[in-house]
Amino acid sequence: MTVLYVEQLLTTDGWQQSARVHLQGERIAKIEADAAMQPGDERHAVVVPAMSNLHSHAFQRGMAGLAEARGPSTDDFWSWRETMYRFASRMTPDQLQAVAAQAYVEMLEAGYCRVGEFHYLHHDADARPFADPAEMAGRIAAAAGETGISLTLLPVFYAHASFGGRPPNAIQRRFVHGLDDYQRLIERCKELLSHQSGSVLGVAPHSLRAVTPDELTEVVQLLPESPVHIHIAEQLSEVRDCIAWSGLRPVQWLLDNIEVDARWCLVHATHVDEAEIIGIARSGAIVGLCPITEANLGDGIFPATEFLAAGGQFGIGTDSNVCIGVAGELSLLEYTQRLSCKVRNVIGLRTHSTGMALFQRALSGGASALGAADAGIAEGSIANLVSLAADEPAMICRRGDALIDSWLFAGVGGIVDCVWVRASKQVEQGRHRRRESIRRAYHQAMKELCA
Repeated sequence: MTVLYVEQLLTTDGWQQSARVHLQGERIAKIEADAAMQPGDERHAVVVPAMSNLHSHAFQRGMAGLAEARGPSTDDFWSWRETMYRFASRMTPDQLQAVAAQAYVEMLEAGYCRVGEFHYLHHDADARPFADPAEMAGRIAAAAGETGISLTLLPVFYAHASFGGRPPNAIQRRFVHGLDDYQRLIERCKELLSHQSGSVLGVAPHSLRAVTPDELTEVVQLLPESPVHIHIAEQLSEVRDCIAWSGLRPVQWLLDNIEVDARWCLVHATHVDEAEIIGIARSGAIVGLCPITEANLGDGIFPATEFLAAGGQFGIGTDSNVCIGVAGELSLLEYTQRLSCKVRNVIGLRTHSTGMALFQRALSGGASALGAADAGIAEGSIANLVSLAADEPAMICRRGDALIDSWLFAGVGGIVDCVWVRASKQVEQGRHRRRESIRRAYHQAMKELCA
């Protein structure tokens, strides 16, 4: 048994002082508050729960920074997508594993403990299926196993180029499945994850653009108790195209035609009206917000204040992995609301810490969206923990909620000290235990991809 002695511990019951946290197996066996440190205890100043990253395309970490030159016309999501397609078109299984492992190391060093991998790079570079339908999914699982991050694998069903069942473009064929092939992929992924502790398998219809209504109905029934994730209403042109196809906005079409409930995660949902906001909140679905990517792609600003007022729930994701960080996603979420509303401390509860409100909501929503059993520190819970460096300039003399505020809004790196996933320490002194070997493999993969 490992025992952590923590000066300030954020539990599901609030802050505890001078706490001894007993780790046994993968769980927290016991918490003693107001205790004296004992010989052999491992001392930490501040420990908080680790966060779930509910939306990632790990392979895109390799192209971060490569789409920042303006073209001859206005750049937007669709021009960025062409760059992404070209990058993805060359990637081998070995390269995918190397890039994913690098992304997962950075997530762990940022304070994430679980990733929802929205995985759609399925086939070989010539678009032919691999002999093993889960060859690429297996490389995602291997990268998660190599780094120690918990995995919610979300194999993507992608069949069409746009609304109305339009045939996919040639460059999209690495992503495409028929329903029978997709079911075989899901069965193979079940086998892969059966040997990986804490893993969860869900389904991910890519978007309303990429599936027909009949296909969507079949896909969500394949794993009836598991998470369902879908991109939706990310771009204004997507909203316009959906209206042209169906007469309805994307979220409204989904709510009217599919049984959306608490196992659903609606990723982005950037462009929603008042009725859609209320409908999502009533359904119990989680909205998956990725503020850094949404800003990078010029998607727009999600109406978080209205959504939260309606009782909605959200989690955060790193999506394109252009810049990976818990603090970055949450602070940008708040700052976009401030810019939109022209006031300060928008998402914080009245008279309470804004950072804590953001952190707790994202913690709960992210774990729920990824099918994770625990979302906090309590006796009996899975030990997903982050220690924060109280001697960093932004953290000096902070106590309680001010620690979270300072981490999210004033930290400039170096705040995350150690990270435990399922009671196993993966990060110490801000560095992942396998950082150097994983970085070497990533360096080689990128040399090949950029040749």
